[in-house]
Amino acid sequence: MHIAELPELRARRDADGPCTADEASAMDNAAFARRVRRAAATLRARGIGRGDVVALLLPTRRTSSSRSSPPGGSVRRSPVNPALTEGEVRYQLGDAGATGVVTAEPSPRVGWLTVAELDAAHEDTAAPGTDADALALLIYTSGSTGRPKGVMLDHANLAAMAGMMIETARLSEADHSLLILPLFHVNGIVVGVLSPLLAGGRVTVAGRFRAETFFDLVGAVRPTCFSAVPAIYSMLAELPDRIRPDTSSVRFAACGAAPMPPALIERFERRYGIPILEGYGLSEATCASTTNPLDGPRKPGTVGLPFPGQQVAVMDPQGRILPTGATGEVVVRGPNVMRGYLGRPEETARALVDGWLHTGDAGRLDEDGYLVLVDRIKDLIVRGGENIYPKEVETVLGDHPDVLEAAVVGAADPRLGEVPVAFVALRPGASADAAALLDHCRARLARFKAPTEINFVDRLPRNPVGKTDKPALRARTTAVTVAG
Repeated sequence: MHIAELPELRARRDADGPCTADEASAMDNAAFARRVRRAAATLRARGIGRGDVVALLLPTRRTSSSRSSPPGGSVRRSPVNPALTEGEVRYQLGDAGATGVVTAEPSPRVGWLTVAELDAAHEDTAAPGTDADALALLIYTSGSTGRPKGVMLDHANLAAMAGMMIETARLSEADHSLLILPLFHVNGIVVGVLSPLLAGGRVTVAGRFRAETFFDLVGAVRPTCFSAVPAIYSMLAELPDRIRPDTSSVRFAACGAAPMPPALIERFERRYGIPILEGYGLSEATCASTTNPLDGPRKPGTVGLPFPGQQVAVMDPQGRILPTGATGEVVVRGPNVMRGYLGRPEETARALVDGWLHTGDAGRLDEDGYLVLVDRIKDLIVRGGENIYPKEVETVLGDHPDVLEAAVVGAADPRLGEVPVAFVALRPGASADAAALLDHCRARLARFKAPTEINFVDRLPRNPVGKTDKPALRARTTAVTVAG
């Protein structure tokens, strides 16, 4: 079955069966299929068809069919993080070549339409395209140069990843996914929505996450699974002791995006009785490549075993696969690996070599085949599940007229995992203070990318070859607690 056929298949099998819901309403399978048909008709009437890109600039709610439906067979979708600044959104839309943009609120801009407009047309009865090689999603992820790149995922990638998730987690029509991750991330799309729907289950979209009310929602909707990032598990583990929720419906919770401290896993599992399946993946591999197993030993401190159908290995700089226990670059091979980066053949060629996806992460495989992440080869900072590349922040700081040079490193944070901290050398005679530089960053970057603190230095430290000595800067950072 092609993913684009899923709405009609569910409607034929069980028209009245539950499909998707949020805090405001619920849709059965028949209603879900009708909304998909109306959305298709609206896009067709706007002249948007095969090969065109439609960007989704929406909050994480069910919002008709546009967020929760599977990617159509002919139109490519590119979800946009609503926290991005206008300039960042403009860049993604231009790079993706978006023909249309779906928003929650009306906009006078040409090609922009609302969710309400998607739901207003007569139903389109034309059969969707079912080409497995057709591009389905453009997921944007920052590159090591700081320029966001469009990861091209086709329908075959999505089908392969969802099938792996269904097999590994034993998903079935009895499963009910509670979506708390944003739908501009491939995790939310594939793990939170697509996999349970393909398995015959259903999805409830939680909207904005609040630790204080999360377990009230769990008790009300009775999910069997959910996926989150370590920062969320940390907030839940820190809830007052008087909160003793009923979590008996939940079979497992998945964790990704950043390493989760073993002590936090133990504390969460002991308190709530929910097994955490910590895994590892990236957008370029359609979400996930390893996971601690539902059946079998779960090893805290590792990110588990390869998903069925994927190969995970560790290579040296010459491209040779290393033996068990040796540290090198983590590489991945399988039908879930992306087609490449949109419009970036050179970067694609560096990432995809002889069928292997080079992740840029360093790790090793233990004696049982479990992957242990050692460090990131790239300078990626993961703040509460959000990826931040220092170069992008450094470029913005460097644009300030008072800044001579800047470097950004990750500092440990007990809740968010890491936060970006900047070291700045000012030009002679300049008078900019930390508040001015932070305002400068916040005006040009999404809020989660802005540094949490700025340290002024006379000059940045250099290593023997003249590069900024970031290990020395990291050694100067201290744990930072971020409010709110």
